[in-house]
Amino acid sequence: MAITVNLYYTGKDGAARKFAEEMEASGTADAVRAEAGNVRYRYFQPLDDPETVLLIDAWENQEAIDVHHGSPMMAKIAELRDKYDLHMTVERYVTDDAGLPARDRDFIRS
Repeated sequence: MAITVNLYYTGKDGAARKFAEEMEASGTADAVRAEAGNVRYRYFQPLDDPETVLLIDAWENQEAIDVHHGSPMMAKIAELRDKYDLHMTVERYVTDDAGLPARDRDFIRS
């Protein structure tokens, strides 16, 4: 069972994108990706909202998330969020262990 957390960072005047760019350039995003239990850590920008950046952050389990949240890296992330005056909304999903139903596979082009 993986846990996926969608974090929407919103700011003004391109701040969310600058935050994501600094997370990547500073190596902080790569450090998160290297943490035990991290499955995915990727930034995206909605086409209809240039002031928001979406982070898709997936972990093997809650324990991996807890270790991540307790790491010194979280202080750096919080510092950058403050620097860019970002606000967040969060969605959390648990992977369906049964996988994609056969009736849905017909709509997926591989």
